[in-house]
Amino acid sequence: MSGSYTQSPLFRGMTEEEIELCLKEAKADIVGFRKGEMIFNQGDTPRYITMLIEGSVSIGNDSMSGKRSILGMFSNPGELFGEVFLFLNYNEYVNYAYAGSPSKILEIPKEYLTKPGANSSPLKSKMLSNMLTIFAERTYYLNNRLQVLSCSTLRQKIARFILQNMNERDRVTLKMSREEFADFLNAARPSLSRELMKMQDDGFIKVVRKDLIVKNLEGLKSI
Repeated sequence: MSGSYTQSPLFRGMTEEEIELCLKEAKADIVGFRKGEMIFNQGDTPRYITMLIEGSVSIGNDSMSGKRSILGMFSNPGELFGEVFLFLNYNEYVNYAYAGSPSKILEIPKEYLTKPGANSSPLKSKMLSNMLTIFAERTYYLNNRLQVLSCSTLRQKIARFILQNMNERDRVTLKMSREEFADFLNAARPSLSRELMKMQDDGFIKVVRKDLIVKNLEGLKSI
């Protein structure tokens, strides 16, 4: 069952042989999903620690009026999603997850970590320690997301998002569709497209398909 997910933060500090041993003991399995297929729904009972192996996953939530909000997107092998509900002892997911592209998901039965019992081992303890680090990193991500959503204008939201995510070449390659990006920013897609074009016309960025290239860094910081 080995693969690139062995570099997951959940397995930090463990050898490939130790990872394979844990997954065998846990009776973990890899499940395939088609693009757009639900991995779990709002209201489902959390049963697995879910880890992306291949493809991409989006986490969403629908309001009472039916408006969709994208809460997070995952495209790196080894990333966990939905794991917090297992440790909060929630009886159901309050969000849903779907495959953004053909994907493979590693499902680890939650009992392996949440109910170690008398068979606790140093490897399980290491995984639990790694899980605490993952929760801390997730809190940092959510704090950044809150900073974006707390901006008063769409232009400020876009600027803050770019500043948080640009690489060393001063660009952001979106790992989501334009519609999903709009949902992420809690904006309408036409409004997002218009604002991106305005920011390009004003010399702040250049939009090339899914790339947002920074042309005026100081200007973005001042928005």
